[in-house]
Amino acid sequence: MAALAYTLGKREINYYFSVRSAKALALGAVLLLTACHAASRRYRGGDTCEYLLSSGRFLGEKVWQPHSCMMHKYKNSEAKNCLIDKHVVFIGDSRIRQLFYSFIKLINPQVKEEGTKHGNIPFEDKSASIKVDFLWYPEVNGSMRQCIKSWTEGSVAKPHIIVAGAATWSIKIHNGSNEALTQYKINITSIAPLLEKLAKSSDVYWVLQDPVYEDILSESRKMITNEKIDAYNEAAVRILNSSSRNSKAKVKVFSVSKLIAQETIMKSADGLHLPESSRDTNAMILMNVYCNKIMKPIDGSCCQPQPPLTLIQKLAFCFFTLSIIGYLIINLIHRNNFRKNKSCTDLESGEEKKPTISTPNVSTLEMLLHSFCKLGLIMTYFYLCDRANLFMKENKFYTHSSFFIPIVYILVLGVFYTENTKETKVLNREQTDEWKGWMQLVILIYHISGASTFLPVYMHIRVLVAAYLFQTGYGHFSYFWIKGDFGVYRVCQVLFRLNFLVVVLCIVMDRPYQFYYFVPLVTVWFMIIYATLAIWPQIVQKKANGNCLWHFGLLLKLICLLTCIYFLSYSQGAFEKIFSFWPLSKCFELNGNVYEWWFRWKLDRYVVFHGMLFAFIYLALQKHQMISEGKGDPLFSNRVSNVLLFISVVSFLTYSIWASSCKNKTECNELHPSVSVVQILAFILIRNIPGYVRSVYSSFFAWFGKISLELFICQYHIWLAADTKGILVLIPGYPMFNVLVSTFIFVCVAHEISQITNDLAQIVVPKDNSTLLKRLLCIAGFFSGLLLFSAVQDQSRH
Repeated sequence: MAALAYTLGKREINYYFSVRSAKALALGAVLLLTACHAASRRYRGGDTCEYLLSSGRFLGEKVWQPHSCMMHKYKNSEAKNCLIDKHVVFIGDSRIRQLFYSFIKLINPQVKEEGTKHGNIPFEDKSASIKVDFLWYPEVNGSMRQCIKSWTEGSVAKPHIIVAGAATWSIKIHNGSNEALTQYKINITSIAPLLEKLAKSSDVYWVLQDPVYEDILSESRKMITNEKIDAYNEAAVRILNSSSRNSKAKVKVFSVSKLIAQETIMKSADGLHLPESSRDTNAMILMNVYCNKIMKPIDGSCCQPQPPLTLIQKLAFCFFTLSIIGYLIINLIHRNNFRKNKSCTDLESGEEKKPTISTPNVSTLEMLLHSFCKLGLIMTYFYLCDRANLFMKENKFYTHSSFFIPIVYILVLGVFYTENTKETKVLNREQTDEWKGWMQLVILIYHISGASTFLPVYMHIRVLVAAYLFQTGYGHFSYFWIKGDFGVYRVCQVLFRLNFLVVVLCIVMDRPYQFYYFVPLVTVWFMIIYATLAIWPQIVQKKANGNCLWHFGLLLKLICLLTCIYFLSYSQGAFEKIFSFWPLSKCFELNGNVYEWWFRWKLDRYVVFHGMLFAFIYLALQKHQMISEGKGDPLFSNRVSNVLLFISVVSFLTYSIWASSCKNKTECNELHPSVSVVQILAFILIRNIPGYVRSVYSSFFAWFGKISLELFICQYHIWLAADTKGILVLIPGYPMFNVLVSTFIFVCVAHEISQITNDLAQIVVPKDNSTLLKRLLCIAGFFSGLLLFSAVQDQSRH
């Protein structure tokens, strides 16, 4: 009864919620969200600098998340590059002095807070010609006004950045009197026009007063209450915002420090001054406000303008626009022709006859334009998500629950959709799709949760990536070994399916090919497998069955491949020379060198070889009937199966224990290429030795496995954000609901792109050799043009 209810439940879900209806719902959600965000930007303004300076929340205890954008964590070298030849001035009281010290520690962490408490403090970094000064003006009075006025006069050099603020001394000295507040208003009114004048050529920030922790204030500071501070802040904001009569105020009000202080002032030592972590956060915000537009960090979307369209992006936009127009025109013509033929009246009988063809034929051109039409709309969504400043972005923040709870959810769903396999062979198609599916889902959760900061999780995810490459070696070796098909058609089909989406994204998103590192990795390994087996002598299963010596010939080829891998892995110079030749360098360079490509290749250098070797051994055992693959039968005899299962479980757990005890990533990555195969083989044996386990699979995981490549690539821009550094925010304020909606849209898009790729593969890569040759010449011409436009684009940038 339970089994019947289980089966009926699955059928009900599948009947009422098809892939087609899901995609229609996703399209409606995208249109609605785009309209809402566009209206919000128009109504509230799209200046992320204002959000950075005025709003945000804590993720955990120390990580500050600005509203709607991402904050970059600046290193000392980056801070120096940004502030080179700059003069920065902090003017105010002891709280501003704290901010001054936190700021200069971003430039030089060795600085100690040893300056005079109630006096000016200079700082200079001669290597970068950076000058940062703190000027002690604890009250907003005539002295502060005179100092600011001196910068407005032509003879004095103006600072590039001015950070000012004061009020608590006025409250303290005048015992919180109303007269002091009135005088504060008068003084700041006289200073505001000077600050506005300076803001025309410099960045000027007025820091609002942070709240205090009244319970632990000393007796001499008891008159400094949060009520008084709020009154002073209201006066400052009102006066500064009204100082520029007919335009937006140029003086930026730094009010975010109040929000930070509200969460952290309880940790203050004296109730007045912020703890060091809060001061450091304020300093980092200041650095982001000024430097993001100069340095343009990928993970610093706050205060960054939308990048201008490149020449190649403009051409891509024109191409997709023409494709959409062309498809609409052809579709309209076909519909009109169809309507004309729909009602054919017999003149003799006066009866209506149905046309012989009830639906219009779809031509190759129409299918091609239809695919590009859909792809153009999808690429528009990609661009809006990760290049335009339409949707919001947030930083990642890792917690154990954010990673492990979703893992439990998908595991339950995977078990719910368990079905019998069509065949019970080791690593059959359904099983490999399932394997790719659950691995891809785990990797996606790993990326969105920021789990790379937790080393045990990182090491296990590295094994999952290695397992993908293991399947690459296993799958392609098995195909060539069994089929013996080394034709151009097969190679072109594989290369097209692997690279089509990435090539389009390189054009639309203005990213290098190596940025999507996994696709270059599997592409190169496919070509290595092909070259290894295709070069003379071509040894395939049919030939080897006639003479056992051919098996030794194949093993010799594999040994040669292993030798080449070993040599290149320990010869970085030789590796870089090979991939630094033009035009290979255009494909494998990232940030001007091929180091990233070498690192990625080296990290899993042996696992493809292991996959090929495993395929060879497995197929040999299968050929000689040394394994039993019947339904419900264990793979080996009961005794051997039990021993191998025990060894596999112990090996699996041993690797996990080792991965959890690693001290650092560098140490783990050095050993990973040699030991990752242990857990992969252990999993394969555990999954395949018991007959029952081998006879079932999860259709839920297998469904995702069929689109695993598209999921891996699409996540870069429409699920994550800022090129995987952050998280896309479609629905602000509701993190869980946002993840659900963005995930739903993301999966629908990935599935549609998979179908588009399959459709285009049939058109672009035909089976007829003469037609295929013509298409290859066209593709070569396309990439030649792309290289030419890329060279022109690079020259214009420089």
